[in-house]
Amino acid sequence: MERYDCHSATPEYPHPMIHEVKLTRAQRTRGIVLGSVLFPIRIFLGALFFLTSWPIARLRTAGLSDEECSRPITGWRRWMFHSVVKYLSRAAFFCLGFLWVEIKGRRADLKEAPVLVVAPHSSFLDMMVLCQTELATVVSRSENVGIPVIGALLEFNQSVLVSRKDPESRKKAIAQVTARLTSDGYWPQMLMFPEGTTTNGQSLIKFKHGAFLPGVPVQPVLLRYPNKLDTTRWTYKGTAWYEALWHTLTQFYTNMTIEFLPVYMPSEEEKNNSSLYADNVQKLMAKALGIPATDHVMEGRIPVSKLGGLSLPVEFPGRETLSLLYLKGLGSKEVDEALERMIDRCRSGEQASKASREEFASILGLTDVKTVKAISALYSKDQTVDLRQIYLCVAASSGRVGFKALLHTAFTLFARECSGSVNAEELSELMEALLGAHQRNTTELYATASDQGRLTEESLVRVLTAHPTYRRVVNEYLQPEEAGPELPLANGDAVNQNGNVHNSNGTLHSKNKTD
Repeated sequence: MERYDCHSATPEYPHPMIHEVKLTRAQRTRGIVLGSVLFPIRIFLGALFFLTSWPIARLRTAGLSDEECSRPITGWRRWMFHSVVKYLSRAAFFCLGFLWVEIKGRRADLKEAPVLVVAPHSSFLDMMVLCQTELATVVSRSENVGIPVIGALLEFNQSVLVSRKDPESRKKAIAQVTARLTSDGYWPQMLMFPEGTTTNGQSLIKFKHGAFLPGVPVQPVLLRYPNKLDTTRWTYKGTAWYEALWHTLTQFYTNMTIEFLPVYMPSEEEKNNSSLYADNVQKLMAKALGIPATDHVMEGRIPVSKLGGLSLPVEFPGRETLSLLYLKGLGSKEVDEALERMIDRCRSGEQASKASREEFASILGLTDVKTVKAISALYSKDQTVDLRQIYLCVAASSGRVGFKALLHTAFTLFARECSGSVNAEELSELMEALLGAHQRNTTELYATASDQGRLTEESLVRVLTAHPTYRRVVNEYLQPEEAGPELPLANGDAVNQNGNVHNSNGTLHSKNKTD
């Protein structure tokens, strides 16, 4: 297979999870004029058809026991209600401006391909593809079951439900998907968006393995929106979902093309290696779309790229933190003082390193609640933050602590036993704190850096600065933003482009680069 560059970025779209609808003044004016008429009419009619499907979806499972609902629904309940809901769904999208859809290729039947993999994933409007695939079953968040209408349609669809917060739920969902896809036609065809999140469509991000774990044939399906204005996309940053909906519904119509590629038959190697299988299908679909295949993925609602088993955040939280602090008027002195207060507290023990937002605000010396909340959200989803992670990320970005000193501090904070080494779990926590993203798999790094099951500070420094893969991690993430492409000096000092050196004690002195 053809190999694509792992990164595709432009000044407008530095990574695949950013999209902004940019309108000229004339386009904005036309949107307001048309929207004042089209938007309310389309919302009303779309909602009408959508709500009409609610009781019909309920009727399909009415009177069935849980055991009966756990099997495929067949017979009169299927042929009577299935077509009605399909046409009501198509009517709802027609009202939203999807007047016609161009179909290319032939959809494979269930025996040929038990699963359809669809990409790129743009927004909730992609669900239009279900109308063209006989309402194939999908995988959805279990939390969606409680949403009116949506919950009824998911039950109607007999969707596989998974909770993102519960690891056990994920395991059960994978087992359920595998059982369905290997049922030899007992269960209906499934449809999955293997990217797992929405993107700007400038590239295909790394595919998740769920559709590929069973090792059955898949049919790749390409989605395109060939319109003058790209209004349908809703991503991690940029245009919000309600803005995307407004911009789409204020157009006269929205074009959509669905292309069914030939069924992909996995090799024996791919059947036994779902990662290889997923990557090869990703590259195949990217080539057909004429865009790159990247190693970006969304983990814990944070866009990251993969390198040597590590998850590298696309937007390093240390730099974002410094930007927010500087915007609030904190200078270098205040940042240094805040870092000192953080590390002093962290040295008191693991429990002391956990701080509430109020305590964190006090440590930063900030009274602006909004800024404190924004910084906290870069590192944690709940009301507490781990000061060790914030200290290491900010210290790395600020350049006030040399690389070796930074790693020494990390070892001190995460080695639970005074053995001079860290175990595999501690290494995962250490790298998460350094890089600002959850590390699901540091096995490769641990195996490379450890000696007979023992990973010391010296061996980790050696691997991170000598191994070509991990040296890139150091150069891109563990140096100040203004730092040049060179590695930190062997003694732990870091040289920036101005010729200044931050030594391992965190103090600043001047040094000529040629010294």
